Amino acid sequence: MKKKQPRKQSQSKNQDKDSSSLKLGDMINQDIMSQLRQKQKELNEAEQQKRAAEEEKKREERKRREKNKSFEELLGESNLNWKNYK
Repeated sequence: MKKKQPRKQSQSKNQDKDSSSLKLGDMINQDIMSQLRQKQKELNEAEQQKRAAEEEKKREERKRREKNKSFEELLGESNLNWKNYK
């Protein structure tokens, strides 16, 4: 009889492990999971649009600055060595 008792305990431990191994996705309804996935996609798309808008804004700012540069600034940024042409 004593040998049967440890078996019962081990079976109850296995059941505890099985119940704790349930994942969040298993416990949530499929409708809720699909809503969460849809919301995640929407957030990712919004983030990409925000990044694209920031990049476009930076490009426009760069163009505006380049357009308004003086001759001295353009000459200073030039990588040509003018001493070679004297």
